[in-house]
Amino acid sequence: MPSLRFLVPGTTGRFRCGGLLVELQTARLVSAVASVDVVTYRQREPDYPFLADLLRQEPRVSDGGGAPAEVPLWIVSWGFDVPKLLRRLKGRPVAYHAHSSGYGFDLPASVPVVAVSRNTLGYWGDRAPRNPLFLVPNALDSPWLEQGARPGTAAAIRQQERCGLRRPIDVLVQQRKSSDYVLRQLVPALRARGLRVEVQSGWVDDLVELFNRSTVYLYDSADYWRGRGVSEGFGLPPIEALACGCVVFSSLNHALADHLGDGRLGFQIGCGTLQADVDRIHQAVLSPESWQPAPDALNSLLKAHDPAALPERWRATLLQIQEHWSRLGDGVRPLQAPSRHRLHWQARAPRLFTAFNRLMARSVP
Repeated sequence: MPSLRFLVPGTTGRFRCGGLLVELQTARLVSAVASVDVVTYRQREPDYPFLADLLRQEPRVSDGGGAPAEVPLWIVSWGFDVPKLLRRLKGRPVAYHAHSSGYGFDLPASVPVVAVSRNTLGYWGDRAPRNPLFLVPNALDSPWLEQGARPGTAAAIRQQERCGLRRPIDVLVQQRKSSDYVLRQLVPALRARGLRVEVQSGWVDDLVELFNRSTVYLYDSADYWRGRGVSEGFGLPPIEALACGCVVFSSLNHALADHLGDGRLGFQIGCGTLQADVDRIHQAVLSPESWQPAPDALNSLLKAHDPAALPERWRATLLQIQEHWSRLGDGVRPLQAPSRHRLHWQARAPRLFTAFNRLMARSVP
């Protein structure tokens, strides 16, 4: 198993965000099956090595720096920085840990992709169909699994003992990423129905407890991501809400459709009319047991994101990536996908030739 280096721009200040926390969590999980270092490349930090220093110290494989099995595998993930990082890492084994999609760049034929969602996997299956492609979902932090008050758990029994059968918050909305529709139309309409709606905007010491106290959770990130031109790479908050026994109403953009699109685990928000949303959410508050997912479907979802199960999945994926780079190190050429321009021409050429032949036939006296 190769050692791994997870590249992040920095770990403090302006670099702290959900994507960074997920990448650091992944590095911790993978450390159970391989040697892992976190490496920064924009901001020097005392606790982590810096990319420029390592590149100066270590020759590339193509320059005699050792076989791929003996050198580190670099993991890039920061979408907008990926093309530049791949150029800097040319001649070294590298893989792309893909969260959001839609950044517009193409990958070299040799670079494997580890996607966090089926939506992202499908994006690269279209854009890089001959690259090695893998699916390893993100993990739920253990507190969501251990303390989430979903039906049938000890946490749910404790929650009922503290709060009774009806949870204190009817509807929970997190302001960040929420659409104007939710904040300016749906929330006022729900409050007009007499529902207790909480819009969380500041720091919360215990998010699990906040979700445990909520009956319905609303998540509508479609406008947020459409405005940024990239995708919802994974969509963790609705899964966290499900782990806490909430009924989830969510937009179905990008990776959210992986799990929520068929109504088994969650329901669409913005479903045609404001009236439809208000009526359905009101019904879910009054009778949540009729709207909660089937236990087997929910357990299957949570098991797929259990941090205890993911290291082994990473191990199997990394072994395949190592074999791929070993083949390339032996001189095997990677497969090349034809360009879109070539494919478009191949699709149009028969029609153009047919039209040309008809035109020529008409011109013959």
